[in-house]
Amino acid sequence: QLQLVESGGGLVQPGGSLRLSCAASGFTLDTYGIAWFRQAPGKEREGVSCISSREGRSSHADSVLGRFTISKDNAKNTVYLQMNSLKLDDTAVYYCAAESDYYCSRYFDWASFESAWGQGTQVTVSS
Repeated sequence: QLQLVESGGGLVQPGGSLRLSCAASGFTLDTYGIAWFRQAPGKEREGVSCISSREGRSSHADSVLGRFTISKDNAKNTVYLQMNSLKLDDTAVYYCAAESDYYCSRYFDWASFESAWGQGTQVTVSS
């Protein structure tokens, strides 16, 4: 059974940093693309960052470009989202999702990720 488990969320002040983890089980990440999505109350789910299955090409939403970094550790079967210079608007539930043999283009849609989804982790940016 394919499973993803997110961790690392929490409460942070504006300008602070958090690192989210997405641990996979039941499959290996080297053949799966992984993306982070987020959803704030009353807003649609949006793509944040994505890392491709093979060559590791990454893509980021304009709103997080230069502040967030996505990386993958195949040995630990875990994907990370390093979030720096956090803003109030970054407050949301963050989900990671997996899709087999996925290539991250400039835009990545949550509907394209069907293989597995995590349960989400809350990130709250507040002073």
